[in-house]
Amino acid sequence: MASLGELERSVMDQLWSTSEASTANELRDRLAQSEVQSKDLAVTTVLTVLSRLEKKGLVERERGTRPHRYRAVSTREDHTARLMHEALGTAPDREAVLARFIGSVTEAEAATLRRLLARG
Repeated sequence: MASLGELERSVMDQLWSTSEASTANELRDRLAQSEVQSKDLAVTTVLTVLSRLEKKGLVERERGTRPHRYRAVSTREDHTARLMHEALGTAPDREAVLARFIGSVTEAEAATLRRLLARG
């Protein structure tokens, strides 16, 4: 799974923050208002980022209307879980990676992990 650049992450954050599909103009306006993305963006820049995200399989475009509307293909949580699974898959010693991860979580996170594992 390809990593995301800063602007791609900002666009995905905006898409994940709403259940509604958004136009490039709407995204540009929301990015301009956010503290994360303070520089002025051209709509063409946002469209380029959306095109890249679509090629990466993270965004889908609704082509039935003009202007096109975009939405995230999956939730932020699904995306993060895939990234974690992919990173774990690259390790030659998965047990060592899991041990280090578990050793670095807070007590509350460890309790959550135990609860989730007991359910599964």
